[in-house]
Amino acid sequence: MENKDELIYIKRILEGETNLFSYFLQRYSNSVFSMIVRIIQSREDAEELTQDTFLKAFKKLDTFKADCTFSTWLFRIAYNTAISFTRKKKMILPAIEESMLDTVSDDALTGFFEEDENEKKLQELEKAIAQLNAEEKALITLFYLEAKSVNELAVIFDLTIENVRVRLFRARKKLFVLMTN
Repeated sequence: MENKDELIYIKRILEGETNLFSYFLQRYSNSVFSMIVRIIQSREDAEELTQDTFLKAFKKLDTFKADCTFSTWLFRIAYNTAISFTRKKKMILPAIEESMLDTVSDDALTGFFEEDENEKKLQELEKAIAQLNAEEKALITLFYLEAKSVNELAVIFDLTIENVRVRLFRARKKLFVLMTN
C-alpha cells in the first residue's frame, strides 16, 4: 500500500473507524518486533514493547503530520520505546576502544562485508550485532534489514543525514572489529 493509501486509512481511523488500525498492526508488527528484539535481546520484553509501540501510535495518531511515511514515524516510536527500556534496565555492553576502529581501513571493511555470506559468518554477525549499543543495533537493523533510507533514518533518530552516514560507518567498523578479534 502506498503512503497516500495509508494516509486515507489514518484519516478514517481518526474519524472513528478504529478497527482499520489492524492493517498497520498486520503490516508492521513483525518489522517493529525485529528491531526491538535486536535492541533489547529479550523476546518476551520485545513482544510487550511492540504492543506498547502500537498502543502509543494509536493514541498519538492525531499527531502524525505526514511529513514522513507512517512506517518512519512508527519506527521512531518503537526506537524511543526500546531505548527507554534499555535505560531503565541499565544494560551493559562491551566497550571497543576508538583506536581499534581507527585502524580499520575502508578497503578491509568493504571487502569483509561484501564477501559471500555463509552460515558461520552470519552467526558471527548476529553475535557481533548483539554487542553493539542500542542505537547502533537499531541503525543496522533498519538500514540493512528493513531497507530504510538514510533520509528516513535521519527522521527516526532525529539526526542529520551526514550524522546517520557516519554512525552507520562506525557501526560497520565496530562489527568488523568484533568479528575479526
